[in-house]
Amino acid sequence: MTAEGFLEGRRLQLARGVLLQCIMGGYPPARFYGSDDGDLALVADPAQIHRLPWSDEPRAVAICDADELSGGSSSLSTRGQLKAVIARYAAHGLAPVVATELEFFVFAPNTDPTQPFRPPVGLDGRREDGQSAFSVSSNNGLRPFFSEVYKCMAALGLPRDTFMHEMGVSQFEINLLHGDPLLLADQTFLFKHLLKEVALKHGLNVVCMAKPLAHTPGSSMHIHQSIVEIGSGKNVFTDSNGEPTSMFRHFIGGQQAGLADFTALFAPNVNSYQRLCHPYASPNNACWSHDNRAAGLRIPASSPVARRVENRLPGADANPYLAIAASLAAGLHGIEQELEPSAAIQGEFAVPDNLALPCTLHAALERLKRSQLARELFGSEFIEGYIASKTMELTSFFDEITPWERRVLAAQA
Repeated sequence: MTAEGFLEGRRLQLARGVLLQCIMGGYPPARFYGSDDGDLALVADPAQIHRLPWSDEPRAVAICDADELSGGSSSLSTRGQLKAVIARYAAHGLAPVVATELEFFVFAPNTDPTQPFRPPVGLDGRREDGQSAFSVSSNNGLRPFFSEVYKCMAALGLPRDTFMHEMGVSQFEINLLHGDPLLLADQTFLFKHLLKEVALKHGLNVVCMAKPLAHTPGSSMHIHQSIVEIGSGKNVFTDSNGEPTSMFRHFIGGQQAGLADFTALFAPNVNSYQRLCHPYASPNNACWSHDNRAAGLRIPASSPVARRVENRLPGADANPYLAIAASLAAGLHGIEQELEPSAAIQGEFAVPDNLALPCTLHAALERLKRSQLARELFGSEFIEGYIASKTMELTSFFDEITPWERRVLAAQA
């Protein structure tokens, strides 16, 4: 839209079905979004209109809510779903607080998708070989790129906590500062958009797939969660003696009750399960633990006032609005139903059958399809539309034969 049209308040409308467009560009049958495929109104959030600092021409991005023309948020909008979850907390006098940790890879351009991704050539003329994890000089070879990323983050008002080189080859992680869930979802979305755009300027390729390289750790989007009282700001997970509260236990119980049903919301792509099936620090379970990275739900070491629950299931490929909404909705369900969690686990452990999660996209979609809890929390229209779109993507994947199948199976009798 032109700047003049936007400033005049001209309404931008969008076909309802676009909210269910699959990643290949197609759409499920119209019955999933209304047979008329009528319009939605895109209503810009005044707090999320940003001049794009990396653009040579004056450009801006406005994050919008997708509202029905008759009024109210569309049930197909993931941002609307998150706002609805936050409102349900507010009805109890509570406000969730979250932070996201996003991992990503920086690669050289990949013009042939049949070939593996490769690290870029750095300022020293060499490609990283995977020995730079947590090094203070690990991103020196990409310093111009990261310098512009930092400047653009500051220009967009994206406060960062820590930035580090992660365990994978040319893999990095950012921790965003904790705050309002909608704000953090917006910031996570903007940061991923920023990364892609700035990388292109520098001849690089930023990839937020969950598992872009074999034999290498995948990329997550861990979600740290706590809840405070509206008004006092008191963390309700900790009592006056600094001990965990019943609300803390119930929140974990709700997470455990919802994690398997919501796996397809946290791990939305075929590739997501490559990360979860190689579970080093990538948990495929609903166990909980104090400071154990093998658990799907980790309680990080912290002071009582900062007590929080880290959901380690979502990958970097997850929709931040939907992943945060699903995680918080599960926790609130546990609080409302006073669900008790399993016993905490420590050290090496075997995952009980009742706390195992689906390990393929097909299994996750089947679990979501059977979930009454998902329909209660997100509505049947959203859940059925989401499943329809993701089923199209899964079918498209099965329409191709992978190099592994040709390499390994062709010689079999």
